[in-house]
Amino acid sequence: MQVTEQTETRKPALSIAQIINMSFGFFGIQIGFALQNGNVSRIFQTLGASIDTLPLLWLAGPVTGLLIQPLIGYFSDRTWGRLGRRRPYFLAGAITTTAALLIMPNAPVLWIAAGTLWILDASLNVTMEPFRAFVGDMLPSRQRPLGYSMQTVFIGGGAVLASLAPFVLNSLGVANTAPDGQIPDNVRLSFYIGGIALMAAVLWTIFTTREYSPDQLEGFGHDEDNIFDPHGLAEEPTRPASGFFAGWGAGILAVGILWNLAVYRLSGDQQFYVLGSGLVVLGGLFLLNSLLVRGNRDAPNFLSGILGDLATMPSAMKRLAVVQFFSWVAMFIMWIYTTSAVALQAFGTSDTASAAFQSAGDWVGVMFAVQNGVAAVYALVIAAVARRIGTRRLHALNLIAGAIGFAGFHVFTTPETLLIPMIGLGMAWGSILALPYAILADALPPRKMGIYMGIFNFFIVLPQLLVAGTMGPVLRSLAPGLGAAAGGTPLLAVLFGAGALLLAAASMSIVRVQSGRDRAG
Repeated sequence: MQVTEQTETRKPALSIAQIINMSFGFFGIQIGFALQNGNVSRIFQTLGASIDTLPLLWLAGPVTGLLIQPLIGYFSDRTWGRLGRRRPYFLAGAITTTAALLIMPNAPVLWIAAGTLWILDASLNVTMEPFRAFVGDMLPSRQRPLGYSMQTVFIGGGAVLASLAPFVLNSLGVANTAPDGQIPDNVRLSFYIGGIALMAAVLWTIFTTREYSPDQLEGFGHDEDNIFDPHGLAEEPTRPASGFFAGWGAGILAVGILWNLAVYRLSGDQQFYVLGSGLVVLGGLFLLNSLLVRGNRDAPNFLSGILGDLATMPSAMKRLAVVQFFSWVAMFIMWIYTTSAVALQAFGTSDTASAAFQSAGDWVGVMFAVQNGVAAVYALVIAAVARRIGTRRLHALNLIAGAIGFAGFHVFTTPETLLIPMIGLGMAWGSILALPYAILADALPPRKMGIYMGIFNFFIVLPQLLVAGTMGPVLRSLAPGLGAAAGGTPLLAVLFGAGALLLAAASMSIVRVQSGRDRAG
């Protein structure tokens, strides 16, 4: 795609082929994520990790994303060179990710595998975050739903292939067992193939696209058909003064300390310390920033840039953040508890050492493949449906479909029929990956697309930290009072997931739109 100098005030539309090229890298990125999500616990346990330590490993992804995505967004907004603005980060992330995928299944001991996981997740985030901003950079407002939907198509396709890879390779004769302490060949080969596919997909996007320069982006201005009122976004908002950060920092820090003290005095579950410690760190960062901006609130530095933009983010982004928060509470619950829920409901076991439990784990891979397949296919039409009934209304309906899918875990009792709930969850997943970003991109100033997309990731990470730090002890305390056996807690968890998606759907009502063209519902 060759970008020429533009004299028009509106950004030109791109062809379907151009949109496919700029989105294709996500196919490889999602292969990496799906291999990680589906096999890392297996690798860790093979290398000697106990089942009790596995929940802590779930923190690697959200914590890494919390740190990496705003960092990459901040610097990619300020980058311009031979490869453009976002593509240098595509390339650097893809190289590191491919190396990590080759190392992970060959880790000789647990600590090397654990370290590789952090590198893998960090490099995946380096590659992924600029792709979100890339669509906002390159497409006019009216094409952004299509752009993010195309990304979702490739996300779903990559996830389906990666989820099924170990099963397919085993059916072709590649061994799925190995001596103690060694990774099976079908998992090892899946990672090798995945690394090559990821690198090839990202390189395709790098070599078939060009980017608008910062001056060109500023010259386009704001599209006339933006969903949200863009007035005021072209001007740099005034950063809060030092006292603002000091006050909020002291308050957040105090809440975190009191929370951890209460957990200690009440002999609470140690997982609760995750939430309290996160608040302590956040409060400390606010206090540190108050010192950095004292006397000169506009002094440039990374921390002040992130926290300043967090404090002054557009109102549309704040409202979407509420929707995103509840949506990702539900998704994280699904990833953690689906295997246990399916084992209990369809295979009649909660014994993780049993053959039935392992069969349930295999079947969950098929269920997730169906979910991602539905998301990919649905993404082909979601933009057209949004134009008819409105993006806001459609997203709310999709989230309700996901809640119904969660409830279906209590209705269907055989492996085959449990594929039915994955249809609703696939619709919700496809919508979560596309429509909030299409709405958000219209509310953001072009030169700060990357940093705001990175900050928006906070509202994906924070619910995951909340679930990781609280859901286990909450379920253990509620299950006996509700008459549920210990093994029934996974089925109780999926009801929490249903409730979270319903709250997300209801929260779409606070996402305001202009009174004119109601493309957002």
